[in-house]
Amino acid sequence: MRKLIVSEWVTLDGVFDADTMDQWFTPYDSIDRQKYIQETVLASDAFLFGRATYEMLAPYWSSLEDHEMGGVAGRLNSAPKYVVSSTLKKAKWENSTIIKENVVEEITKLKQQPGQEIQIEGSTTLVQSLMDANLIDEYKFLVHPIIMGSGKRFFEDRIVPTRLKLIKTKTLDLGVVLLCYEPAKISSHSF
Repeated sequence: MRKLIVSEWVTLDGVFDADTMDQWFTPYDSIDRQKYIQETVLASDAFLFGRATYEMLAPYWSSLEDHEMGGVAGRLNSAPKYVVSSTLKKAKWENSTIIKENVVEEITKLKQQPGQEIQIEGSTTLVQSLMDANLIDEYKFLVHPIIMGSGKRFFEDRIVPTRLKLIKTKTLDLGVVLLCYEPAKISSHSF
């Protein structure tokens, strides 16, 4: 069974707002971070998006040549992409499929297909609904050492408490930290 991986870039206080990336993401660019992002994208052979993230990423990545960004553009452009939306009429990015109904069932079917990881980028509303359905296998957070104080946060106030188990950490250049978690199995001895 394929793993469904949430891959997010956030600030220390959980902001992942694309409109402010020049303040919290861009200043922490490094070869180390670029290599991590490249490896993560290339480890996936399918991508899952909510409508807003899809509409933001599609025009940018589809305009790049396959060799650009260390092969990331090629992988994103050629791999199957699934966008969950009840309002999107047409998915123009190459190899894109719209999932309008039976989202949990359709994503469960995707996970049962042979292949590499399925990666979710951004898409906070989608991620939170998949968390509720216990479909997320791993969370990879690239945490940037800045506190924004305001902005769109990845986890919203309405989220149900979810226990996670830390499975990997790595410090990248400029103080960026990779934190990888999987859903925790709750034992009878847990408090």
